[in-house]
Amino acid sequence: MWFRRDLRLADNPALRAACSVADEVLPVYVLDEQETAGCGAEPVAFLLRSLAALDGRIDGHLVVRRGDPADVVARAAEEVGATDVFCAADFDPYGLRRDASVHRALVATGASLRLVGSPYAVDPGEVVKGDGTGYQVFTPFSRAWWSHGWGDPVDPPRSPVWAAARGMALPLEPKTDAELPAAGETAAHRALDRFLAHVDRYGAERDLPGCEGTSHLSPHLRWGALHPRQVLARLGRSDSERTFATELCWREFSGDLLYREPGSVRRSLQPAMRAMPVDVGEHADERFAAWRDGRTGYPIVDAGMRQLLGTGWMHNRVRMIVASFLVKDLHLDWSRGAAHFLEHLIDGDVASNTQNWQWVAGTGVDAAPYFRIFNPTAQGKKFDGDGTYVRRWVPELRDVDRRFVHEPWRAPGGPPSGYPEPIIDHAAEREESLARYAAVRSGSKG
Repeated sequence: MWFRRDLRLADNPALRAACSVADEVLPVYVLDEQETAGCGAEPVAFLLRSLAALDGRIDGHLVVRRGDPADVVARAAEEVGATDVFCAADFDPYGLRRDASVHRALVATGASLRLVGSPYAVDPGEVVKGDGTGYQVFTPFSRAWWSHGWGDPVDPPRSPVWAAARGMALPLEPKTDAELPAAGETAAHRALDRFLAHVDRYGAERDLPGCEGTSHLSPHLRWGALHPRQVLARLGRSDSERTFATELCWREFSGDLLYREPGSVRRSLQPAMRAMPVDVGEHADERFAAWRDGRTGYPIVDAGMRQLLGTGWMHNRVRMIVASFLVKDLHLDWSRGAAHFLEHLIDGDVASNTQNWQWVAGTGVDAAPYFRIFNPTAQGKKFDGDGTYVRRWVPELRDVDRRFVHEPWRAPGGPPSGYPEPIIDHAAEREESLARYAAVRSGSKG
């Protein structure tokens, strides 16, 4: 059994299939530098904790090795005489290339790679229009997704005999000061229980970063300690629960889009938007650094960027705000922000991250119009009216009067000591973005 993005025992079709054909199963995980390329300390530490939790659940039998999966998996199978290697399918660009390589290596030794299940309730490529093509817009995709449906969670396998092979100890976690949540299958189900206990408030509170209104399940879904099918099976029919299921559908839509458009990781999906001019050079780098470090002078933006560095996670509404600020106030390329997110997010799923950035940037197939530009001050006032979220992550503003917590430059005497003036004028940069968009749109029509 080759574990990848399915670090759990329950509702694991690949593991169940492996246990059904053999009396002994070798559980393997490959530390693959290509898979974690671009990941910083936070996501790597969370992955290692997830692996440690899985290893504990199988009594220390997880065989961890490092290297090229094509070499490592084929060699491990040969060592124990395994003719079948089971794993869940992967649909992102690297995963597809890797699995093709592993398949060739196994065939050369007389073994087979058997793909059973995936990280999705409905596999990418399965939700199609009547003509067999994929959807480019979320709403019709979601209707088809609901209509397609998904199976119930599968029962855990009978207790297998875990085969033995030489492995390595899990590496030490990289140093990080971030406060990471508990990892692993047990922690994932506890998080699900906590969320379902107040799911009735989700519809009203999910956009409010100052309260615990979201599920915090995304890191567990990222590494498969929890499967979306398990979540969907426990959701009822209330409006809030239906709203949350729709958010899971967005995750599946993103996976489907990336599967169909693998180049979207780096390239704008809308051809016309590839001509959008972006700023580069020293001044652009200085602006990016201010955004990265939470030093823009716009409190809701700075709070979000500091939450990312402090926890490896960021509230979804704030992700949209900070992404809009990078693209439409600082005029930087969306892919630069997407890479920074993947460096730090413990839930950094390539498909969701890519498509969400493209949505905000106005470059995706089902994007927000480019001229929809978030006003960071108005967004802060609307979704963090009393400044609870800002005060939590920007301590320099902790004592600022509520009237000025989202506009500290308007407070008597200006921002408190240690907090910067705004690095840009939003109104002016909004007009600049609209002018750039008008030029691109004119050029595409010409």
